[in-house]
Amino acid sequence: MGLFPVQVWRKAATLVLAAAAALFIAPALAEKPTGALAGVEPIAVTAIAIDFDRDTPEQKTFGKLIWRGGLNLFAKSSSFGGYSALAVDASGRTLLAISDAGSWFRANLDYDGRKLKGVSAAAIGPILGSNGKPLADDRERDAEGVALISGSTAQGTVYVSFERDHRIERYPITRDRFGPPDGGLRLPPEAKRMDANRGVEAIAPISAGKLRGTTVIFSERLLDKGNLRGWLIGGPTPGPILLKNMGFDITDAAALPDGGIVLLERRFRYSEGVKMRIRRIGADALKPGALIAGEVLLEANDSYNIDNMEGIAAHRSGTGETILTLVSDDNFSPLQRTLLMQFAIAEGKPVLAAPRAD
Repeated sequence: MGLFPVQVWRKAATLVLAAAAALFIAPALAEKPTGALAGVEPIAVTAIAIDFDRDTPEQKTFGKLIWRGGLNLFAKSSSFGGYSALAVDASGRTLLAISDAGSWFRANLDYDGRKLKGVSAAAIGPILGSNGKPLADDRERDAEGVALISGSTAQGTVYVSFERDHRIERYPITRDRFGPPDGGLRLPPEAKRMDANRGVEAIAPISAGKLRGTTVIFSERLLDKGNLRGWLIGGPTPGPILLKNMGFDITDAAALPDGGIVLLERRFRYSEGVKMRIRRIGADALKPGALIAGEVLLEANDSYNIDNMEGIAAHRSGTGETILTLVSDDNFSPLQRTLLMQFAIAEGKPVLAAPRAD
């Protein structure tokens, strides 16, 4: 490790992470693009492989998940980054991420066997408003959730949720165009209580099981009797639901192939750094009026290779595994990173190790 002991390097890394984490509290310090992209641009992305456990890279099982590889992504574009939500098509071969600066990022996912090894054929472009022009105003372009409704990430239809100007809009997409929107979902009246910067962060349209046709949404942190408010929209049993508050904020959700959902959550405290958690909620638990706890699949602090984890997607691999793909929001800050990582849910397999305690 050169001239300094391991402890010194770890302390320095902790200070850097703390500085980066401070941007969660004061995002105005970040260099968010002020203008909108004019059109679609191919973009060269460099992907550097990462391990989830820096100290023990041979460790592959964490909580109830199995590590399937991770990447630190770089691109020479001021519009690359800020990714707050993620969709992966059914093949697991292409991804679509959206930025809270009103842009999108699409790329192919490349594998070495089952391990995520890189991205290719990447492009970025603007999210269009109802007038057919790129969203440019901060109040209109702050996209926080995306979910694939039909087709693929290259030719299909998605929902996008926005905060500040709280709304969920339906977008037809192609390789060269994202919108304009052609409809959307009506938010429940109770959603008017959402703070301007804590809108609908999680949106998961369910396409399997008894709740097929239901869209599950959660705000980042709308509290009701101390728990987190969400809603079931459409489907056979629409209505409000509550998620047990376990000290984290919701950052995204994804529908699972079995009809349930997974939630991605984040926590930041100056005294403890950044944490992330993934909870699975079965379809049977998603009932109007229910208080839901779910099952914690993974909880990790920043002694692991995480950043501001904001996006999650799920697909079923060719071997039948349920694969979770996660992306981080770097807040357009040089102190943070755009991380892309994959885990498989360890169904029926022994849990070999859990993340380290604080």
